[in-house]
Amino acid sequence: MIYSSLLEARAGGGKKLAVLIDPDKTDPGKLPALATLATQTGVHYFLVGGSLLVNDHLGQCIRTIKDHCDIPVVLFPGNVLQLHPDADAILLLSLISGRNAEFLIGKHVVAAPWLRQSKLEILPTGYMLIDGGALTSVGYMSNTTPIPSNKKDIAVCTAMAGEMLGLRLLYLEAGSGAPQPVPPSLIAAVRQAVDIPLIVGGGIRTPRQAQEALQAGADMIVVGSLVEENPDALAGIADVLMC
Repeated sequence: MIYSSLLEARAGGGKKLAVLIDPDKTDPGKLPALATLATQTGVHYFLVGGSLLVNDHLGQCIRTIKDHCDIPVVLFPGNVLQLHPDADAILLLSLISGRNAEFLIGKHVVAAPWLRQSKLEILPTGYMLIDGGALTSVGYMSNTTPIPSNKKDIAVCTAMAGEMLGLRLLYLEAGSGAPQPVPPSLIAAVRQAVDIPLIVGGGIRTPRQAQEALQAGADMIVVGSLVEENPDALAGIADVLMC
């Protein structure tokens, strides 16, 4: 089970690495090589999803990954169209940093019957959008305002509320392709305030940024745009987890 593995890693001080695959931005023909590279570098999970679904590549992406490696595939859905039974689990995202009811609970109500019948591991996740220096797809599509990166108190109170509501994971997200990642000081403040596993993604492009996020308290980091632009850079990020 993915959640139990995250809890075990957190209890033992271990860190996790996930690669985010956006079906709209990924050439399925390149996935076999990426799956091999991810296995060689020690990637723990593939997240699959995005803000839109322009091309019907979701199922193909999932099946290709699973045909070429044993790394678990976790859905990272932007909407109810991004559900697929061939995945292993789903981050059931509740956008707790925003005030758009559709992304707090509305979309979840629509998806609930399908999810109940599926065999996916459901991972209830508090999704917190942090200002990364530019308007991102998730901010635009969800019609929500990100938490300012210098407002640690807002981030901390939001995270605590999510934990108190029973969410099992927190995901601090600067947005895909963000100019700046979530600041380490904000990550550290949230880490000190909650006990549940903490995922951090968006704008992580260098080993140093990855190391800073992990040292600040992230239990798992997610890279996406970096791998789309330069898959070979994944090895440098993965090396940080070995330190």
